[in-house]
Amino acid sequence: MQKRKLGNSDLEVSALGLGCMGMSFGYGPAKDKQEMIPVIRAAVERGVTFFDTAEVYGPFINEELVGEALAPFRGQVVIATKFGFKLDPNTGKQAGLNSRPEHIKEVAEGSLKRLKVDAIDLFYQHRVDPDVPIEDVAGAVKDLIQEGKVKHFGLSEAGAKTIRRAHAVQPVTAVQSEYSLWTRGPEKEVLPTVEELGIGFVPYSPLGKGFLTGKIDENTKLDSSDFRSILPRFTPEARKANQALVDLLGKIAERKKATPAQIAIAWLLAQKPWIVPIPGTTKLRRLEENIGAVAVDLMPDDLREIDSAASKITVQGARYPEHIERMTGL
Repeated sequence: MQKRKLGNSDLEVSALGLGCMGMSFGYGPAKDKQEMIPVIRAAVERGVTFFDTAEVYGPFINEELVGEALAPFRGQVVIATKFGFKLDPNTGKQAGLNSRPEHIKEVAEGSLKRLKVDAIDLFYQHRVDPDVPIEDVAGAVKDLIQEGKVKHFGLSEAGAKTIRRAHAVQPVTAVQSEYSLWTRGPEKEVLPTVEELGIGFVPYSPLGKGFLTGKIDENTKLDSSDFRSILPRFTPEARKANQALVDLLGKIAERKKATPAQIAIAWLLAQKPWIVPIPGTTKLRRLEENIGAVAVDLMPDDLREIDSAASKITVQGARYPEHIERMTGL
């Protein structure tokens, strides 16, 4: 597995990470922990060294899963987790945002225990909290870094101005946002900003929450516990309209003897050397398919063809309902 550095930092990770959220949260009922541990360990055996989780996934059970699965590989892998949500003490459900410094420090203590680590490799603010100045957030993480409890600071779904303000207080190692052939918002301001500041970029949902694999169409039934069932971009009408993007990936995939998913990931990897996508999966065969994307070489002509064809396709449907979209800083 090729390695990449996240920006100008000394944090070197595999060119492809593994997003672990879907094992416990978001895509229907949580999967059996004993079935997921072998998938995470199989990723390590195949060269993946970068794993992504968050306290809110579950909540808590995803961090516990990742902590247990990766316990035998301490020192060989990088685990990223996140803070920034308020959780209802009775139900454990998300109840808004909370990035107050004292809360960040509480979350860090809980994450350290669940992940079974002495220090969190990469600690992201999960969503920008409009009620807490980003300088206070960066300052709290700076304190945790000085105490040896956190190694690197990250932001998720933050806008360019927020990134600059945070970076001035505590250097940001990585920014994580949704980015793929059907979600290209970061290209306008965020990618130029992180490039200028020497910050790595971690695209989540690089396969469009599964849509770009070509395995979902207008007739696919989504379980009510699958959060895609409330996304405007996943209505049957939107899926039908957005099929054109999958058809484009399929055409290139055929020529490259690859799969649409592999082309979608290879396209991201080809954008910049400091971009590290984190596709998620619960299946070993999909894990192997995704890892295979690292070996797919897209030539300048291929990239021009993809960009030209994609520019003629208008993606239908917002990526999130309005109340969730408001929590993003883009």
